[in-house]
Amino acid sequence: MTEARRPRLDVPRETRRPLLRRPSYDSETIGVFAEEFARFMGTAKFLLYMTLFVVVWVLWNWLVPDQAWDPYPYIFLTLMLSLQASYAAPLILLAQNRQEIRDKVIAQQDRQANARAHADMEFLAREVASLRMAVGEVATRDFVRSELRTLLAELDERAANATDETDQPESGGSPATT
Repeated sequence: MTEARRPRLDVPRETRRPLLRRPSYDSETIGVFAEEFARFMGTAKFLLYMTLFVVVWVLWNWLVPDQAWDPYPYIFLTLMLSLQASYAAPLILLAQNRQEIRDKVIAQQDRQANARAHADMEFLAREVASLRMAVGEVATRDFVRSELRTLLAELDERAANATDETDQPESGGSPATT
């Protein structure tokens, strides 16, 4: 009896080629289009164009009923506006997602810059503290002057003592006879 061969777990399965290839698209191009579209929809110009379009549509269907585009009470207009909204919503969401990704990257860069600035500030604070300690150990001008005055006074005293000793007569000689 021959056993049916089971596929081995350590061998990848063969992939079958699909009958239809998936369409390829550039997500960056679609993303840029979505951002431009969302920016345009957020302007007063877009609102003005949409208002003008609806007003022209309603006036044409009301004033020229024999050549009306929308013979029913604005069902086709509602369909067009719904279609526009159904495409606008995902494009706006796509633009918001892309903006959110950019905001995350910017926030991460800001956090890194803040961390570097904090480290720099800590380093500078340590440097200032070490300079303060070093300056505390350095002799000041007043200290040096007082030390020099003290030394000068000692030298003057020694010089005065030395001149006093040379002015005194020597006492070790023979007595004078007359």
